[in-house]
Amino acid sequence: MSEVSHRVRVFVYRFDEADPSYLLLRGVQFESFWTPVHGPIGFDEQLENAIRREVMTDTGFGRPTELLDLKMPSHWVLGDEEIIEWNFGVRAPLDADEPRLATDRWSAFRWATFGEAYPSLELEFDRAAITRLHALLHAA
Repeated sequence: MSEVSHRVRVFVYRFDEADPSYLLLRGVQFESFWTPVHGPIGFDEQLENAIRREVMTDTGFGRPTELLDLKMPSHWVLGDEEIIEWNFGVRAPLDADEPRLATDRWSAFRWATFGEAYPSLELEFDRAAITRLHALLHAA
């Protein structure tokens, strides 16, 4: 019998001039790679609350705005654990300065254009999610 875990993956973005840039984080683990904000959804926690909690905890930003459901959950199995990750985009608050990282989880950050961010993401489903977000932002 497998255990099901639900997680959120949140691509924080801002606009520099007319083009979006995306916040990428690097974990504290040795040889970690660039990734969006991510974390678990707590038992009996609403999805939007988990997204806001993760963004606020990991970046120090205030309450995020303009939540975009990318409508492309990732589903995979790792041993006896079934993992479902819900992908979202969130606009950084307009008054947000640089992020204040949760140093127990993250060692570095950078804002990257789509052309810089896409090849920096190691996981294929992250590349697919940022592509969807980028298309949605340009269509708006």
